[in-house]
Amino acid sequence: MTVQTPLPAFAANSLGFAKPCAQTRVVVAMSGGVDSSVVAAMLKAEGYDVIGVTLQLYDHGAALKKIGACCAGQDIHDARRVAERIGIPHYVLDYENRFRESVIDEFADAYLAGATPVPCIRCNERVKFRDLLQTARDLDADCMATGHYIRRLDGPHGAELHAAADPGRDQSYFLFSTTREQLDFLRFPLGGLASKADTRALAAAHGLAVADKPDSQDICFVPDGDYAAVIEKLRPGAADPGEIVDMDSTVLGTHRGVIHYTIGQRRGLGIGGLDTPLYVVRLDPAARRVVVGPREALATRVIPVAEVNWLGDGALTDVAERSVAVRVRSTRPPVPALLRPTGATTAHVELLTPEEGVSPGQACVFYEPGATRVLGGGWITAKEVRR
Repeated sequence: MTVQTPLPAFAANSLGFAKPCAQTRVVVAMSGGVDSSVVAAMLKAEGYDVIGVTLQLYDHGAALKKIGACCAGQDIHDARRVAERIGIPHYVLDYENRFRESVIDEFADAYLAGATPVPCIRCNERVKFRDLLQTARDLDADCMATGHYIRRLDGPHGAELHAAADPGRDQSYFLFSTTREQLDFLRFPLGGLASKADTRALAAAHGLAVADKPDSQDICFVPDGDYAAVIEKLRPGAADPGEIVDMDSTVLGTHRGVIHYTIGQRRGLGIGGLDTPLYVVRLDPAARRVVVGPREALATRVIPVAEVNWLGDGALTDVAERSVAVRVRSTRPPVPALLRPTGATTAHVELLTPEEGVSPGQACVFYEPGATRVLGGGWITAKEVRR
């Protein structure tokens, strides 16, 4: 009689898999910055089977002339050096065409339509967490890890998305569109760190040359934050001049192109000499008009949102009205609101206290009141709903 030896039982490793680290393959999205470099080094040190992947999102030659942006030529070089230092395979994937089609073209068209887009969210949604994630699956990875400051926690109904432990580094606003399926495959090892200083200390401890590398500040394809220059290059003729009018359509002056203005802007309007400060309250690209008004005209209470990605328990439409906290800009803290679904992927958000400068094209992200859990979010559409 042959006695079969039972297979050994393994406790879950740090990434949540019930097998040895050496048998757990992880693809790390390496941007060349300190955050993703530390993730790769940490996981390699723990004994995981780590593969580094860096995306080439636009032309190297142009990128090398630009400092302080992600995905540039220097960043690819830095990612390669880190991979060599820690001893992992490293691949550079040419995603330039995908990036332009999925992110840059929409960015330009949104500005031309008078919106204020957030291309970093679309990049995560359509390139990193869709195309790159599929590449990770093709490499037989168990998961993909990134350097984002956000937490993935196991809840009673599956994986949940939570804000980072350090509110000052939290990137949950930019990751609201992460789907449940993607969340099952993703890992965010830095989300629980207390501060960026801890990340840099880990980089130094692992001997990484990027330990003191500055954080990227600009959108990677927008040199020096000059959105208008990029749009004019992508869409020649986009900066046609027009009229600056008040809310009664009285002409107050002229402008050099709607793409140079954003909702809430006060400076640079070129209509001085007025007793009351005026702000951009609406953009009308079809009429080539910039509409200005007093500060109180910026206050918004009810916001329509579309393309809602719901990460809460049950379905979005299970409840007619929910109390939530929402963030309408990445730099603003969550504020109390009521969420009312109007369809499977649409809703109205009523802010209990009106907010200024709410702009079409921005994201509205939902949080559990008084907690860190991200319940999802949507894209702010054309105008406020009057109640």
